[in-house]
Amino acid sequence: MSGPPFVTRFAPSPTGLLHRGHAFSALTAFAAAQAVRGRLLLRIEDLDRTRCRPEFVTAIHEDLAWIGLAWERPVRQQSDHLETYAAALATLKAQGLLYRCFKTRSDLEGEIAGAPHEPMDAYRGAALAAAEEARRVAAGEPYAWRLSLAAAERVLGGFAGLTFVVEGEGLVQARPELGGDVVLARKDGAVAYHLACVTDDALQGITHVIRGADLIQAAHVQRLLQALLGLPTPVYRHHRLLAGPDGKRLAKRDRAETLRDLRARGMTAAELRGEIGFD
Repeated sequence: MSGPPFVTRFAPSPTGLLHRGHAFSALTAFAAAQAVRGRLLLRIEDLDRTRCRPEFVTAIHEDLAWIGLAWERPVRQQSDHLETYAAALATLKAQGLLYRCFKTRSDLEGEIAGAPHEPMDAYRGAALAAAEEARRVAAGEPYAWRLSLAAAERVLGGFAGLTFVVEGEGLVQARPELGGDVVLARKDGAVAYHLACVTDDALQGITHVIRGADLIQAAHVQRLLQALLGLPTPVYRHHRLLAGPDGKRLAKRDRAETLRDLRARGMTAAELRGEIGFD
């Protein structure tokens, strides 16, 4: 008798070229799938209209093939499925779980400065009075859609029943309050990461989410969204992050040496895999 299915994914954003940290994450997911004869999917998370570029999508495919990955096709590219995320957003709106937020980042920073014990990421706001909201919408002021934690608590009867499994830790109590009233649709109309991520994971049948330790907190917010949308909850595994010579984790914004750079200076894929622990 075969065991339960194992489906995982590697889901990069094409906002730059991949580096060693991406290779480590992709190979970690690939190895986990291979170990149980499971499936690895590639998903391109390209909802950031200002930073995502087609040439980076092409480079992702080239780099992953170079390090020896194989994945199923067709590849899901989020920009091709905007109507799916819009439907999920509409479902939350219909439940009264979202509110329009007109605040700018400087507005939020000013509020947080008045309550320094509250981190920016844990912001909680409130819906405007109907007349004021209608006036600002009519005036064309831009706004984001935020998830109301207060409304979510009422709908679910509290968060005590929200749990998820983390490999190596077991059952974890979700604490969505750590993320505050997260933005689910930005002022430019683009759906935010958390909503697109849980929607895709459910549609693609993802059973195991394997990603870096920098995304541990994301699981708490995403578990809440899964409950509100009636979606299944995968098992989570958070792997270590690779650091550079300066001790800081590798990141695109810090111009970490890219996989393309490594190839250009003669490193082979086998050498790279050995260097990061995949002989």
